[in-house]
Amino acid sequence: MLLLVSEVVMSMVKKSISVTEKQEQWIKSQIASGNFGNDSEVLRDLIRERQAKERETPAEIQAIRSALIEGEKSGFSEKSIDEIWDDARRQHRKHA
Repeated sequence: MLLLVSEVVMSMVKKSISVTEKQEQWIKSQIASGNFGNDSEVLRDLIRERQAKERETPAEIQAIRSALIEGEKSGFSEKSIDEIWDDARRQHRKHA
C-alpha cells in the first residue's frame, strides 16, 4: 500500500497488533467521534505524538518545567480570562 503525502511517497507496512477490550473501545470511540477514519489512523496519530515527545530535548523540558514553577509561585491573578488571553496573544505576536 502506498500513501502520497505532499508529493512524497511513503511505503506502508501492514502490522497485526493486539489490544485490550478497553483499548479497542477507546479506538472505536475516536473513530465514532469523527476524529479518525479507521483504526490505523488512530494508531499512526499516537505514534506521531510519541515520536514528537521523544524529540523534545532536555533543555526544552527544563524550560517548560521552569515556566510551570514560575507560574505556580506567582500566585493567583486578578485579571479576567479575557485579559489573560489578550496578554497571551500579545506575547505570541511579539515572539512569533
